[in-house]
Amino acid sequence: MHAVKQTEGSLELSEIAEQVAAWENGKSLTDITTTERHRVYTSLQQTHLPTMDRAGVIEYDNGTVQLTGQAEDLDIYLDVVPGNSIPWGEYYLGLAGLSGAVIAAVRLGIFPSSIPDLAWGALIVVVFALSAAYHVWQSRRFRLGTDHDPPEIST
Repeated sequence: MHAVKQTEGSLELSEIAEQVAAWENGKSLTDITTTERHRVYTSLQQTHLPTMDRAGVIEYDNGTVQLTGQAEDLDIYLDVVPGNSIPWGEYYLGLAGLSGAVIAAVRLGIFPSSIPDLAWGALIVVVFALSAAYHVWQSRRFRLGTDHDPPEIST
């Protein structure tokens, strides 16, 4: 999907196989071997593309692949989490827990009374707003089809 999303139309199976083989092997297009290209071509032709075609995500006909409108609907489910990160759902859950602890501490008078209660609430709102802005930026950066290389390949 990542390779096809980078084009404005359709791609030939051979072009996709060549690009995926290069990504999987960490090589440039000119450095991949015939065996590497053939292994990916066979896997795409016999398994991945027919499955995605049956699911309605792509149109696969005579070696040509084109995304359908349904492929755009999948973006929300394709949240790429870098290896050195945690899923955003877990991050926001932790941030909510921390915010609840701050509110409880303010209510119990643990923090200095010289800081108004409203300031603590404003701090929590700012932290959530900054987190959300960073989340949006990172999600756009790792969206399939936006970079030359796929966001991450696990081998």
